[in-house]
Amino acid sequence: MMETPTIQAPQTSSFNMLKAMVVIGVLCALLIVLTFEGTLPRIQQLRAEALEKAVFKVLPGTVSIQAFHYGEEQGFVEINAKDQSPDLVYAGYDQQGTLIGMAVEASGQGYADVLGILYGYSPENETIVGFHVLESKETPGLGDKIEKDPDFLSNFNGLDVSLKDNYKELKNMIVPVKHGTKTQPWEVDGITGATISSRAIGNIMGASTRYWVPLLYSHQQDFKLTED
Repeated sequence: MMETPTIQAPQTSSFNMLKAMVVIGVLCALLIVLTFEGTLPRIQQLRAEALEKAVFKVLPGTVSIQAFHYGEEQGFVEINAKDQSPDLVYAGYDQQGTLIGMAVEASGQGYADVLGILYGYSPENETIVGFHVLESKETPGLGDKIEKDPDFLSNFNGLDVSLKDNYKELKNMIVPVKHGTKTQPWEVDGITGATISSRAIGNIMGASTRYWVPLLYSHQQDFKLTED
């Protein structure tokens, strides 16, 4: 009786497999980099457009805007917003070119991730006159109420950021409080069911305005439009 011959599978070289995996990994990494580089200009453009719309929103009555960069020695200097420079402030002007106020970006830790916001400041009234969430990954239906809850958003229509007589410090720092307990014009009334997110907004606003408001108020002259 003849024995059935055993067919052995060809052995694959471990080295060849490793080499193939390295090549595939390099190609995937290259594709990711090329995709990122290719889409980055579009992403930046969309972000710039969204930011511009937000500036008009947080500074009611604005018809034109101008970006400014802050430096300790030179104060606020006009700059192209596309330069993506840090410490940018956006000034809003009415039809006559009169300064309405300044819009400032701020960020801080929320419940799920970092929150990015924009708020408008009126040096004439020494108040916050508008607020907009630029970036948020808060829980849908709960934490995202910071973007659309009308009672919460009303906190930022006249939020007090008046200065002491030396114009170097806030009289009262913005602070978050439990929902329904707001009694002072510098307090941010929280949201039931979104306590952490709304408290985070209050804290971000408090830290940002403590730094920026004295600078913005004392450098109002810098924001006058340069005549052609």
